[in-house]
Amino acid sequence: MFRECLKNNIIPFIIYDTHKQFYYRGLKEFDRVRGYLIDTCLSAQDTYTEWVKYFYPEL
Repeated sequence: MFRECLKNNIIPFIIYDTHKQFYYRGLKEFDRVRGYLIDTCLSAQDTYTEWVKYFYPEL
């Protein structure tokens, strides 16, 4: 999935253990409440972006 994100110009994300249950809930409830999964992935993208800025400030 990480590579597919990069290939499609989408900010990749990593689901850490601290957010794993939110991710699972989002997958389980996606047909009913899409916001759970979307919000979890967007939050993970924000975290990934912050890490990239920290390690590669010149980007």
